[in-house]
Amino acid sequence: MQNKKWIKQSLYGLMVLVGIPTISNATDLESAIDTQVKTDIAAQQSQLNVDDLSDDTIQMMAEYREVLRQTDSLHSYNEQLNKLVISQSKEIQAMDLQLKNIETTQRDIVPLMLKMIETMALFIELDVPFLPEERQQRVIQLQTLMERADVSLAEKYRRILEAYQVETEYGRTLEAYQGELILGDKPRTVDFLRIGRVHLYYLTLDGLEAGVWHDKKWQQLDDDYRQGISHGLKIAKKQLPPDLLVLPVQTVEASE
Repeated sequence: MQNKKWIKQSLYGLMVLVGIPTISNATDLESAIDTQVKTDIAAQQSQLNVDDLSDDTIQMMAEYREVLRQTDSLHSYNEQLNKLVISQSKEIQAMDLQLKNIETTQRDIVPLMLKMIETMALFIELDVPFLPEERQQRVIQLQTLMERADVSLAEKYRRILEAYQVETEYGRTLEAYQGELILGDKPRTVDFLRIGRVHLYYLTLDGLEAGVWHDKKWQQLDDDYRQGISHGLKIAKKQLPPDLLVLPVQTVEASE
């Protein structure tokens, strides 16, 4: 109301200054002033509305641009997801193919592993009889391993290869160990000397008797070879440095 009164007074003074003819009827003057005041107030309100609309427009434009940005981001994200889905589908197909190949491989490799164990057992039986219990026990462990469901096929195959590797190492090593040997009617503890996997000798603990595995049986050696076997045992035990050994060997001509 104070603002409206001030506007009325301003308009009245303005009319006097510019020489507008005085209206004789006070009521008409008051009515004209009220009309003008209402017009000005309406104009101010319209301007406020315009300003509000301008602010709303700016805010809506900002929101619209943000929606466009999010839309572009979602579009790019969806494209990336589609690429990932396609890639995963290809990987799933490849894995399915690998699983089928694994099943086929398992059907082929299990009989092979069983055959490898059987061959090793037969080879140990026909081989020079060194470390018989240890080697036979290794075969039994492999046979037991093949029956276990909690051991993977890869682990079973690895263990079989390890056993073959141990057998291979015997062919290029020198070894001395103690064991029982039946001499006459009773077993006796003797020192064995293994040279590779082709020569196997024994020497009694008292050093008075020596022998060699020859032609699938033990043959006693002359006293001349006892010192050589004793020397070889010390070399195998690393009690002496490597040296030339004079020992009887089975030759091709002798076997023939």
